Amino acid sequence: MINFKMKHHQNGVKYANPHFFILNKGLNTGKPLEEPCPNCFVIIFQCSEDCENMESICKSLWRVKYWLQFLIGSVIPYIRINDFAKTLNLKANEMMTDFEQHKKNVAALKTLEQKEKQFHENINLINDLRKVILYRYCKK
Repeated sequence: MINFKMKHHQNGVKYANPHFFILNKGLNTGKPLEEPCPNCFVIIFQCSEDCENMESICKSLWRVKYWLQFLIGSVIPYIRINDFAKTLNLKANEMMTDFEQHKKNVAALKTLEQKEKQFHENINLINDLRKVILYRYCKK
């Protein structure tokens, strides 16, 4: 079981313990963030290992759009902090029951993220080369 504190982030507050931020409004609700934004929660931990494990769990839940079912509000959907904390605690305990499998899943997801990042970098390089070739061609 991972122990954490969750609260609304206030601008200008610095956190000494390991932490990350969670977007709490809009259709990207539940997205883990490294840097704070005006509409986010902060999750604070005692050790960095718990922080990394919980961040991977949050990222997984966000990717499968798990938090959309808890959104309320008609114009700008949002999630209440108590609903988010309670549900996150339940899902984290459920996902961490087999810790070895959890570590394998996290390692596989990190590898996929690295490959995705390399893929996007390659696409950007190809687009840059295309622009250079077209610029040279059209400049004649």
